[in-house]
Amino acid sequence: MLVLSRQSDETIIIGDNIRVTIVEVRGDKVRIGIDAPRDVTVHRQEIYDAIRRDSQDGVKVV
Repeated sequence: MLVLSRQSDETIIIGDNIRVTIVEVRGDKVRIGIDAPRDVTVHRQEIYDAIRRDSQDGVKVV
């Protein structure tokens, strides 16, 4: 895992077309903005886990 330090309004580039920008830091919470192509899915970990769990159970998630 790569660990980087960033401040508000600073950006990290992943590959050639994914940008992760630190929008706000407030206490122990960090708001980030992710700019990625439409064909790249972006989910919070708990949502990703639920989608995988549901797909293993045979439930179609939209």
